[in-house]
Amino acid sequence: MPLSPASQRPSIKRPRSKIGLLFESTNSYARELLRGIGEFALSHTDWQIHHSEIGAREKEPDWLRQWDGAGLIVRGENRAVAKCVASFQIPVVDLTPSRLLPRVPWVKSDDRQIAAMAVDYFWERGYRSYGYCGLRGFRWSEQRGQWFFKLLERKGGRCDMFEAPEGIAGDMQADLIATWVEQLPKPVAIFTCFDSRARQVVDACQAHGISVPEEVAVLGVDNDDVICSLSPVPLSSVILNPKKVGWEAAALLAQMLSGNHPAPTEQLIPPIGIVTRQSTDVLAVGAPQIAQALRYIRENATTGIGVKHVLEACPMSRRSLEQKFRELLNKTPHDEILRVQLEHAKTLLLGTTLRVGEIAERVSLENAYFSAVFKRQTGFTPREFRIHFGTGS
Repeated sequence: MPLSPASQRPSIKRPRSKIGLLFESTNSYARELLRGIGEFALSHTDWQIHHSEIGAREKEPDWLRQWDGAGLIVRGENRAVAKCVASFQIPVVDLTPSRLLPRVPWVKSDDRQIAAMAVDYFWERGYRSYGYCGLRGFRWSEQRGQWFFKLLERKGGRCDMFEAPEGIAGDMQADLIATWVEQLPKPVAIFTCFDSRARQVVDACQAHGISVPEEVAVLGVDNDDVICSLSPVPLSSVILNPKKVGWEAAALLAQMLSGNHPAPTEQLIPPIGIVTRQSTDVLAVGAPQIAQALRYIRENATTGIGVKHVLEACPMSRRSLEQKFRELLNKTPHDEILRVQLEHAKTLLLGTTLRVGEIAERVSLENAYFSAVFKRQTGFTPREFRIHFGTGS
């Protein structure tokens, strides 16, 4: 029997790759990780995804021991699950915060850059007394604290570290936090390991009559809108880029499934910026006029203001303004205006699909100048910055 023409032969459909996502996904960061993985999978693969939520103390599920899929992405602090997955001979990408799978590629938010952003943020506001409130026993929290301490030490800042004994209940922890905060020299800037810890610090301060932000400025990490907005004092927070983390993890797994085998190195994703809310909406600058000028710049930099507008809002001679800025902040008023404009531009580049020209207009900079100064300050053109730090979508 003659063969049918190729065009008439039934096509043989290749089976879809079955991918497992083992996730502890109870917070906004983990959900954004999933969003990044999903966006990559939809646009670059034909994966059949099996998603399972795993608590930190749960036993590994029965189905995992019999898993016959092509690959796995693992997130969470579950050592039983990590031990089970480590025995598999299939591609795996590790998203566990404490790197429980050291023999496979690991993708994570960059704790050093998170701490550096917090240091710069508080230092520019004039703080010289600091505290770090973390969680004992969690590697990611300890690393953020260690970097915060080291980077402040290099600048000449003083940092006191809070460590609650293990097994202490929530109410007693609040009392310990309050006792710790009370003995810190004021005003003090407290950086916390994540937003929930920041909320605990605010609650402890309120319960013991310590004013936030006037005496204690509090900064969290994750920018979890629910936690930040429902705090008695709305929380300022470092904006991470979990969608990028998820995207890069999925891209790594796709490479491994295609036959490439990257080394089990770490890929660290930098934070995007900081959202200022009431918990840090104060400036620890000794000169009230300079504090007023900094607040005016922060609130109006993207509207096209110049130094003359700062002087109108905070009447003093231009020479005095320039001199005080250099003495207290080691920069000029123009430098600070430009810094705030570029920080807002970074947020727009990574958080929106606006064209570069539109973003330049939003921050009140001429397009060519914006691109040139952005490149000079960051080492990237705006488009390169979006590609490098965004999800690629």
